[in-house]
Amino acid sequence: MSRLLKRVNWAGITLLMLFSTLVNAANLPDFTELVEDASPAVVNISTEQTTTSSNRQLSPDAQELNEFFRHFFGQQPFGQQQQQPRQQQRQRSSLGSGFIISHDGYVLTNNHVIDGADVIHVRLNDRREYEATLVGTDARTDLALLKIEAEDLPIVTMADSDDLKAGQWVLAIGSPFGFDYTVTAGIVSAIGRNLPSDNYVPFIQSDVAINPGNSGGPLFNLDGEVVGINSQIYTRSGGFMGVSFAIPSNVAMSVVDQLKADGKVSRAWLGVLIQDVNRDLAESFDLDRPHGALVSRVMPDSPAEKAGLKPGDIIMAFNGKTIEHSSELPYLVGQLKVGTDAKAQVFRDGKERTMTIALAKRPDDAEVAQQKADENRLGMTVAPISEQQADRLGVDSGVVIEQIIGGAAARNGLQQGDVITMLNGQTIESVDVFNRIAKTLPSNRSVPMRVIRDGYPMFIPFKIVE
Repeated sequence: MSRLLKRVNWAGITLLMLFSTLVNAANLPDFTELVEDASPAVVNISTEQTTTSSNRQLSPDAQELNEFFRHFFGQQPFGQQQQQPRQQQRQRSSLGSGFIISHDGYVLTNNHVIDGADVIHVRLNDRREYEATLVGTDARTDLALLKIEAEDLPIVTMADSDDLKAGQWVLAIGSPFGFDYTVTAGIVSAIGRNLPSDNYVPFIQSDVAINPGNSGGPLFNLDGEVVGINSQIYTRSGGFMGVSFAIPSNVAMSVVDQLKADGKVSRAWLGVLIQDVNRDLAESFDLDRPHGALVSRVMPDSPAEKAGLKPGDIIMAFNGKTIEHSSELPYLVGQLKVGTDAKAQVFRDGKERTMTIALAKRPDDAEVAQQKADENRLGMTVAPISEQQADRLGVDSGVVIEQIIGGAAARNGLQQGDVITMLNGQTIESVDVFNRIAKTLPSNRSVPMRVIRDGYPMFIPFKIVE
């Protein structure tokens, strides 16, 4: 009797599991029609790069021995000291995916897919192949716009990525490891993800399987519309681990419009360094909870400085959009046009106020790099002294050390919060004056610097070693 009951129980469990499987299968979406309709507009992208190589090839053992001699004795054996004739050759490799966004041949992909290419090839679903022209790239969003000479091409439909929600089904089509038109599906895990290396992209996170070769390919919703461009994965193994990131379609199309018009992207600039507000900071600023972007530095001659923003201000909202995390602010600023008058809701001294900021063009990378080089030469960043600090210390002007990077500032014993009032015999009236004097300081020779620390003035010898 007990055996019979066990058999009945197992039969019931089996039927229940089968029923559950059938119900779940009935609720799963069918992607076949979507794939059939969308695949013709998805392309494979390969590139050619010019490489140089020596005509003379050595065995692996000889190459290893050469490296040993070069490392320890600074020379190469086997007559390799003399320059060997070198020849140029083009190497072609399949690097990624893309998709067609216009009937006349505009193709969107990732910048890293075509970066450094001499020739770009675009192959369609029907095996037609074209040599593409590079219209423009934007490294900050990792996007590139290509153009092929063709007409009446199949295209994708772009979705409004702002409508996307976590939990929705999404599907990717691409060429992982060179396997063309591979289809993978999953759900949106999160939206608005900000990665440490990307300040201008609120990524779509999904669990859709993405691998090398998927880069630049489309991420579709169930309506067959492109909601994102597959760009990155998080991995510890080099392969897919369930976390992938896509550039939202709205961000991509904003970049596309500028690349079509100018071949490059110009972004608005606020000119502040910001940080997150944690629980302790929220308590110290008398906030009800942690939120907003805390201004830690205001760049000289920036839109923020001209509008009156100060270190210690907390930007609670920007152009009507509430800021929960500081990482949201760069994207909001970058989406606006240069010259826009933006409204910032700022928390200062326990009160909120609205400030109007005329956004300027973001400095070129070369200008930013030069500014960082100047800062690194001194090993510190400085900010204007506040009126309250000046009154308390009894000075008319000066700059306060905001951050010690290292280098000369660290070697000479300077500290965060020190106020510099004189440098090399000249009065520091502003950050601009300080920067101008700093550029003329001699190397490897001490100059006098007047510093006020904890209310006590003193002179120290300041020396830049180069």
